Amino acid sequence: MNDGSARNKAGGEIRNLRLKLSVFAVLCALPLYGSMSLWLHGVSVIPLAAYGVVSLLAFLLYWSDKCKARADHWRTPENVLHAVELAGGWPGALLAQQVFRHKTRKLSFQLVFWIIVLMHQVFWIDQLFLGAHLFALF
Repeated sequence: MNDGSARNKAGGEIRNLRLKLSVFAVLCALPLYGSMSLWLHGVSVIPLAAYGVVSLLAFLLYWSDKCKARADHWRTPENVLHAVELAGGWPGALLAQQVFRHKTRKLSFQLVFWIIVLMHQVFWIDQLFLGAHLFALF
């Protein structure tokens, strides 16, 4: 497994693991830096806590939905998954998609997911570099 792959919990391999971890790190850099800055400057710890807690929730929801899909049981609605991603759980959702190979092939789902990720990136670019003119929340 020196080709950049690793076994995932579903028994398959996460392909291009190094590349995916690099992309994950880059995507998380702005939200982490912005959240840490807000916390260290005494503004709010909520964004930092939300990313952690809601990402864990997203990861668990994806795991649960994958298990339900395999057992042919009632599934978690996609709008619930997207709401959790929008609330800050997209890092956990992105990890879960790769670990469980879940929701990675449905184009309409991926489109909404990546729009949510982009929205978070634009928010932090605005907060950190543009003086919070686009999103005047803090």
